[in-house]
Amino acid sequence: MTAAADNRSPAISVRGAVKRFGPITAVDGLDLEVPRGICLGLLGPNGAGKSTTMRLLTGQAIANDGEIRVFEHELPGDSKQARARMGVVPQLDNLDVDVTVEDNLAVYSRLYRVGDVRAAVDRSLAIARLADRRREAVDKLSGGMRRRLLLARGLVHEPELLLLDEPTVGLDPQIRTELWSLIDGLRTRGKTILMSTHYIEEAERLADEVAVMHHGKVIARATPAALIAEHAGRETAELYGPPDRLAEVRALAESEGLTVRPAGPAIAIVGSENARNGAIPEDAIRRAATLEDVFVILTGEEAE
Repeated sequence: MTAAADNRSPAISVRGAVKRFGPITAVDGLDLEVPRGICLGLLGPNGAGKSTTMRLLTGQAIANDGEIRVFEHELPGDSKQARARMGVVPQLDNLDVDVTVEDNLAVYSRLYRVGDVRAAVDRSLAIARLADRRREAVDKLSGGMRRRLLLARGLVHEPELLLLDEPTVGLDPQIRTELWSLIDGLRTRGKTILMSTHYIEEAERLADEVAVMHHGKVIARATPAALIAEHAGRETAELYGPPDRLAEVRALAESEGLTVRPAGPAIAIVGSENARNGAIPEDAIRRAATLEDVFVILTGEEAE
């Protein structure tokens, strides 16, 4: 493949990928293409196949069937060449706790044969806002700082593609917001990012496009606004009340052809702008439809 053709090719191309673990099919005929320069969010409930997809892309798992390419490299045969062009931020913290922050980055710089190790370490520390912690032992860092260090490590060799596997899982909301700011900065600078998440707000805030995964395949993909318009309409009405009343209102709304989903202690009537015949009680709370409505409609699972 010529350099010009490579520049036009997608960063990731997956065709019909299947991955089984014994009787469990984790990825089931997955088709996925990630153009260069966008952030694509893989949104799905736990067990949807998101992390297995990431492992297939990094060569940590081998597909039973299908075709996987990262840039012009076919996996698993060209996994080493593909890994040299991608940065990976794993879901599980696998930092070396026996050395300092900057030593973690220096080791990875050398593994990736970075020419100027000191400059690479300095640049990554600056991006992750950890410059003042460079000589601190990793085991002294907070959970949020360790996640930022994982991000810095994934960027140390200036990869063309960044894979983020549940990048803020287990973090409290304030620290999660800090990570979002760092990731959004990379997105706005044109970095190609594939990010798996089960957090609705994370996908809405960071992803140019969202691919909803369920049972090992992508079941819907578009911009967040387009997904909402297609699957949830303009408005959702939420109603709180005793179970008997909620059941009665639900039955009436569904008889009018409306979609009703659980919403914690309430019900949510999706597409309520289309309601007729008093299907929406006056005490219902009307709000704009959201990606959460789409997620629950498509997967049947309540979101986080």
